[in-house]
Amino acid sequence: MKLTHQTTNKKLAPIGRRAVSTSLEVIETSLLATEQPLPLLIRPAVDGVSLSAWLGNHRERWEGLLHTHGALLFRGFGVRTKEELEELATAASGRLMDYTYRSTPRSSVGGRIYTSTEYPADQSIPMHNEMSYTSSWPLKIWFFCDQPSQQGGETPLADSRRVWARLNPALRQRFTEKQVMYVRNYGAGLDLTWENVFQTTDRARVESFCHEAGIELEWKEGNRLRTLQRCQAVARHPATGEMVWFNQAHLFHRSSLAPEVLSTLLATTAEEDLPRDTRYGDGTPIEASALEEIRGVYADESVAFPWQKGDVLMVDNMLVAHGRRPFSGPRKILVAMAEPVTGERF
Repeated sequence: MKLTHQTTNKKLAPIGRRAVSTSLEVIETSLLATEQPLPLLIRPAVDGVSLSAWLGNHRERWEGLLHTHGALLFRGFGVRTKEELEELATAASGRLMDYTYRSTPRSSVGGRIYTSTEYPADQSIPMHNEMSYTSSWPLKIWFFCDQPSQQGGETPLADSRRVWARLNPALRQRFTEKQVMYVRNYGAGLDLTWENVFQTTDRARVESFCHEAGIELEWKEGNRLRTLQRCQAVARHPATGEMVWFNQAHLFHRSSLAPEVLSTLLATTAEEDLPRDTRYGDGTPIEASALEEIRGVYADESVAFPWQKGDVLMVDNMLVAHGRRPFSGPRKILVAMAEPVTGERF
């Protein structure tokens, strides 16, 4: 796939610092757990280190670490505000991205900084690569812990290279050849409205966006909209050249709904009108066994760490998938996205 780049879960606890070779004395790196390279922990080695300055001055260094580990956890740098998150993300990645063609509810807090997905605290969010349900996505994602929850609320991570390698070769080949088709129905209280997803009330703007993105659309009665988009199932990283599992087939599929929720929906809603669903790119159903295997590999590969206030997590969105665990008590994680990548048009 050609890319255009514009610039059972295991909970891990720190086991003490284990040095990783570095020529820069102002930072020190360590692993969070033995034999677990994800994420790499980076701390200041001396007082007064500016994370935004270090990121701006040492791109080759931290990008090398990011390509190896997939995610970097910056801890102890004194980051306190969304403005500081915007400053350091911009220093590393340039202009930040707006959250367009949305799939989950979020709120802007200013400066292209957003809340994390605003789902109820008792719900988990399955593992996924951000916006891999489209043909354009951010290469880098920044998470900032403004307030850790009292219990739970971790952001589990999984290496997309390892997910790709562990899946059955026949399954990989099938998805590679057929790709994934995403079916979405907006409105009537079933999911996000199209006005929220496309951030406009102008139908002409929606139609223009869909035309440019290769999305088929159909306006329905009652101000409702249905879209279909065929996208990649796998991709090759633009910098490392590695193959990665890169789609949200398991997350958008109707089977991701709780059985009682799906049953209730199907009692009043035709299958083609479900809020979301996935098929193979040729329109044929995805086998239950394939979805079960994908979810099982994600579960086996997922690792997590407890958030600490002020933590900043940089994730290579193609190399690493993320999710969210249920939590109790207030929790505030802010998010920035950068460096858009555009895949081959299907």
